[in-house]
Amino acid sequence: MKVLISVDMEGISGIVHPAETNPERYDYERGRALMTAEANAVIAGVLDAEPAAEVWVADAHGPFRNLLPEELDRRARLVRGKPRPMGMLGGLDERTDAVMFVGYHARAGGGPAVLAHTMSDAVLDVRVGGRSLGEIGLNAAMAGHAGVPVVLLSGDDTACAELGELVPSAVTVAVKQALGQAAAVALHPEEARERLRRAAAVAVEQRARVTPLALTGPLEVEIDLYGPYMVDLATLVPGVSRAEGGRTVTFTAADFAEAYRLVLLLVQLASIKPG
Repeated sequence: MKVLISVDMEGISGIVHPAETNPERYDYERGRALMTAEANAVIAGVLDAEPAAEVWVADAHGPFRNLLPEELDRRARLVRGKPRPMGMLGGLDERTDAVMFVGYHARAGGGPAVLAHTMSDAVLDVRVGGRSLGEIGLNAAMAGHAGVPVVLLSGDDTACAELGELVPSAVTVAVKQALGQAAAVALHPEEARERLRRAAAVAVEQRARVTPLALTGPLEVEIDLYGPYMVDLATLVPGVSRAEGGRTVTFTAADFAEAYRLVLLLVQLASIKPG
């Protein structure tokens, strides 16, 4: 079997502040080490349950160059760098049997939740068919479009609850209890890793019980953007139009794969500064 582990950073145990997740800040190197150690715990759990499994790890935070390659379990393959097909799910293909989300965070507007956002600070909300989806929902639905279930998520308690609403049968591990955007009560990193290793093994063993999240098209997608100039850029994309209110763009996608690609593109356009 093939398992894809998508690893973000904000939901790692002990991490609560941008100084620990931003490559330009003073505590980033420690954040990278914590992120890599949790990824290794999940790899070990997968291989405890399925020693012959093919394990791929997608670095899914910021520049997608955070995990320490020399410290990652050598039994796994690392998907690193951007831009790339499938974004945070780099490595997802027709051979993938299960997806795991490690270190994930709640959507923009969710909370209390540690470092909650959706793809970028430029995005205030993404709604598909009227339902608000953050990175958890968008990536779970993209995996579901490929027929692959999300069997495990780790992060704070709010992130765990977010996946629980979408994929009730998935295993979740709350490595911290959110107190706010930059505060939490966290497990000791070693305790978090032990729980993750056990949970990953259970998730692999129970994967047949988890139904992929399937959102069938056509799909109406709305994105609320932080700045009006971001809307101006977004509407240059064919099929994307401005909705009432000045900050929202909308488009219709034939299926979720098309919706996912356009969301990724619009997030990148929103990072362009005016002038």
